[in-house]
Amino acid sequence: METPDPVALAGSLIALDTRGGGERAAADLLAGLLDDGGFTVRTEPDPADPARANLVARRGDGRPPVTLTGHLDTVPADPAGWSFDPHAGDVVDGRLRGRGSTDMKAGVAALVVAALRSDPATPLQLVFTFGEETGGDGARLLAGLEPSPLLVVAEPTANRVLHGHKGVLWLRLVQHGVGAHGSRPELGDNALVALGRVAAALHDHTWPVSATHGAATANPGTLHAGLQPNLVPDRAELEVDLRLVPGLDAATARDEVAGIARAALAATSHRGVPDVEVRLDLPAVGTDPADPRAAAAATALGYGGPAAFASYFTDASVLVPALGDPAVLVYGPGDPELAHVTDETCSAARVGEAADALVPALVRACAAAPA
Repeated sequence: METPDPVALAGSLIALDTRGGGERAAADLLAGLLDDGGFTVRTEPDPADPARANLVARRGDGRPPVTLTGHLDTVPADPAGWSFDPHAGDVVDGRLRGRGSTDMKAGVAALVVAALRSDPATPLQLVFTFGEETGGDGARLLAGLEPSPLLVVAEPTANRVLHGHKGVLWLRLVQHGVGAHGSRPELGDNALVALGRVAAALHDHTWPVSATHGAATANPGTLHAGLQPNLVPDRAELEVDLRLVPGLDAATARDEVAGIARAALAATSHRGVPDVEVRLDLPAVGTDPADPRAAAAATALGYGGPAAFASYFTDASVLVPALGDPAVLVYGPGDPELAHVTDETCSAARVGEAADALVPALVRACAAAPA
C-alpha cells in the first residue's frame, strides 16, 4: 500500500471533531490504514458511549513489541474565539492548523506513518486512546496489551526527546458556609470568599523542586458557588490541578493542600475548613537515560542530554503498569507552548521530520530490546 503523507493524515484527523468525544471516527480512520498495512487491529468501543473507542494494532515477528501511543481526543474549542475553523486541518504559512494539531493529532499521524513505513518484521504495538485529556479514561479500560520493553508517547515536545513527565493530582475542595440575605452578609459565612482565600494561598505557595522533573505546581482551575447576587453562598467548590514531582507524592500533596487551606482561614471569621477530595491521581513517569531499552532509540531521535521531563501528564501513567514497566520516551512534533490554546497550530515540517526519525529509532529500539 502507499503510505499516507503524515501532514495530510494529521489534517484528516483534525477535521474530525473529537473534542471530549467522538473518537471512534478517528479510530476507524486509523484502523483502516493499519489493517491495509498488515497490522492485526482491534477497536474497543467505550461501553458507556459507542462513539468513543480505543484502538490497538499489532505487527511483527513475535518478539516483545515496542509500544507507540497517542490519544485521539482533544480539549474543547469554541469557534467564536478562533480566527479560523478549529477543524481546518490545512497548512498555512508552514503551520498545520486546528484543534489537536499540536496536542496531539500530528503526533498520532507521525506514529502511524512511521509504523507503516517500518519493516513488517519490526515488532510494534500501537495504542490509541479516547479520553486522555480527562485523566486517561480510555487507557484505563484497555486489557490484554502485550508487555513491552519501550513505550514511545508522541505528545508535543517539538521533536525533542524527553524521558518522562510529572504526575498529576486533581483535588476538589468543598467549603460549607452559612447562607444569609445579600444585604446582611455579616449574618452569614460566605463559602465563596473562604475558598477564594484558599485559592490565592495555593496559587502563591512555594512548592518543592525536583532535580529531574523541576518544580511542582498548583493551578486553582475552577471555583463554583452561589445562586444569585443577593444570597450569601453557603457552599462552594474549588478544583485544583497539582503537578507532582519525585519527592512529592499524592498523599503528601493532599495533606499539604489541606494544611494551606487551614492556614489561609485560621485568622478569618470563617467557621470551618474545606473537605478535600481526590478526583484524579496519576504518578510521575521517569526513565534513566542510560536504560538500554531506551538509549538506542533516544539517540536515533536526536537525544544528546541532559535529561528533560514534560510538565504535562500522559497516558503513560496508566499504560506503564499495563505494559510490564517499560522504559518511556516522550517525543512528538507538536509545540508544547501551543497545546490547548486558541488558534492551535503545529509546524508542518516537524510532523514529517518526526515520522522520518521514528523509523530508524524503532529499528534500533527493537534491536536493543531483550529477547
